[in-house]
Amino acid sequence: MKQINYNRKKLSDQVLLDLYQRLLKPRMVEEKMLILIRQGKVTKWFSGIGQEAISVGIVAALEPDEYVLPMHRNLGVFTSRDIPLHRLFSQWQGKANGFTKGRERSFHFGTQEYHIVGMISHLGPQLGVADGIALAHKLRKQKKITAVFTGEGGTSEGDFHEALNIASVWDLPVLFVIENNGYGLSTPTNEQYRCKHLADRAQGYGMESHIIDGNNILEVYTQISEIAASMRENPRPVLIEFLTFRRRGHEEASGTKYVPQELMDEWERKDPLENYRSYLLAEGVLTPEVDEVMRQAFKEEIDRDWKVVQEEAPIVANLQEELSDMYAPFVYEEVTPTGEKENIRFIDAISQALKESFERHPELVIMGQDIAEYGGAFKVTDGFVDLFGKERIRNTPICESAVVSAAMGYSINGGKAIMEMQFGDFVSTGFNPIVNYLAKIHYRWNEKADVVVRMPCGGGTQAGPFHSQTNEAWFTKTPGLKVVYPAFPVDAKGLMNTAINDPNPVIFFEHKQLYRSVYQDVPKDYYTIPFGKATMLREGEDVTIISFGAGVHWALETLDKNPKIKADLIDLRTLQPLDAETIFNSVKKTNKVIILQEDSMFGGVASDISAMIMENCFEHLDAPVKRVASLETAIPFVKALEDQYLPKSRFEQALIELLAY
Repeated sequence: MKQINYNRKKLSDQVLLDLYQRLLKPRMVEEKMLILIRQGKVTKWFSGIGQEAISVGIVAALEPDEYVLPMHRNLGVFTSRDIPLHRLFSQWQGKANGFTKGRERSFHFGTQEYHIVGMISHLGPQLGVADGIALAHKLRKQKKITAVFTGEGGTSEGDFHEALNIASVWDLPVLFVIENNGYGLSTPTNEQYRCKHLADRAQGYGMESHIIDGNNILEVYTQISEIAASMRENPRPVLIEFLTFRRRGHEEASGTKYVPQELMDEWERKDPLENYRSYLLAEGVLTPEVDEVMRQAFKEEIDRDWKVVQEEAPIVANLQEELSDMYAPFVYEEVTPTGEKENIRFIDAISQALKESFERHPELVIMGQDIAEYGGAFKVTDGFVDLFGKERIRNTPICESAVVSAAMGYSINGGKAIMEMQFGDFVSTGFNPIVNYLAKIHYRWNEKADVVVRMPCGGGTQAGPFHSQTNEAWFTKTPGLKVVYPAFPVDAKGLMNTAINDPNPVIFFEHKQLYRSVYQDVPKDYYTIPFGKATMLREGEDVTIISFGAGVHWALETLDKNPKIKADLIDLRTLQPLDAETIFNSVKKTNKVIILQEDSMFGGVASDISAMIMENCFEHLDAPVKRVASLETAIPFVKALEDQYLPKSRFEQALIELLAY
């Protein structure tokens, strides 16, 4: 292995010294952490010793307000952005002065103050998040780039390929950084991929790439500075493969027994700090005395800030704060319609809401497959390109995961995003960033996820197992998400407007069978409807019927067919938040309740509502709570089989049996 060859080019002595200080600080912090972990004072540590030049060199080449999305071996990113050490120590120790109120550990956090967006353990989504951040810069015509890190192991994830493809298709100024450090935990690179260089993968996306010695701080800094300057003027993605090595375990408890000793020795000789120090001493830029002064100053800072954190009080659990912090604050603005009404379809109401919100929110974009000139699979956005332009009405490749992540990144950088799943069924390929990124981000580090995911869903159209699911229960059980499921055009329009106003992630279900079959007189002007408020469509003393979506219409048909049944019919409209008060008040009045859902029975929303009623209204019940749902099978294609699958035909009999109990 060649030793490191440095070329200072035209860099001043001050720049050379500054880079040395930036390298030295994270190394000394790490050395302190390794002592503390042996003493049992730190529980876990992911060491980046030997890799510091990548983090330090990149951040030095970036502007202070350009976003960086690091991983857990990039301490140099945080120290180079001048985050006070006592705040980092507080974060690692789970103290209140950290960045996550003790809810996250180590480097799983972000901070808008320092333009750093923290990782999640699933790795892949942050690559798509970088796309969204860069998209916001590009739409605002800001000459900024975004740098996102991954390891060579992360390049095997589908999100890596999706994110690179989107960045290339959209010409996004994202610097994709691969730290090729030899091992994914214990798995060597020859068991991870077969291409000679990971940088070669860029060719498949029509993307520029470079291979850089990740242990050479001058090569990192000068090359990234040049590349970044070019990207700001000519926005485009660039893939960088940094060659380096992980000289300690995946985390300290893992050890390095799986690494041949001669390989470890070889890379130790290529240490980025010691080699650079020797170079500076030889050049006369650094003296042993100045070096010692720097080290002593850092030692005093580290010891002082560590002592401060040890004196901080431990976090005291606050139940109300824990519950409220799952969601970003949202002050609902009631906008009451005042103008004329027109009789329109459910799908028209959705389209109207989107148009009106695009006019009210200039930062709003929508992303999805075929939504631009084609107008979407159901033509909800037909004509939108003419009204709002291709920059805001964005066709995407078929890659739901990275598109959801890009919507998240767009929100982080000040935008509002709508992401259309072509069919709600396809959300399974975007599930991870929804439930692990969007849903948790405000709880984790106080960042909003201003994203609406539109979900055309439901059966009754003979579309088969992959285009007919109604999978709301996947999301109602995930804290941090709001789930909306209207049954009528008036509600669809008002709730969509509220969803777009809300800075929290909203999963908005749109039953596709209702799109063109349900009409209603809908106000022409803009209005909103609050979340968490059900509507009472019918009132009666005999029984409480609870439903949402298409089930509401099935219940109405049943009541029309049986006029002697006097029922409270509750349309939930939103499932999270849920209007428990309206449910309980009705049950206490009627003393019998039946819940109708289109989803299959086990684990569905009806099960939780039933349990809530049993726990809160048991003494008021004259019969067991009845649930009616679809069969415990996938959704079939042939009409006879689908009719049998859906609960519509079974609801009437179940209702009559309940009344006779």
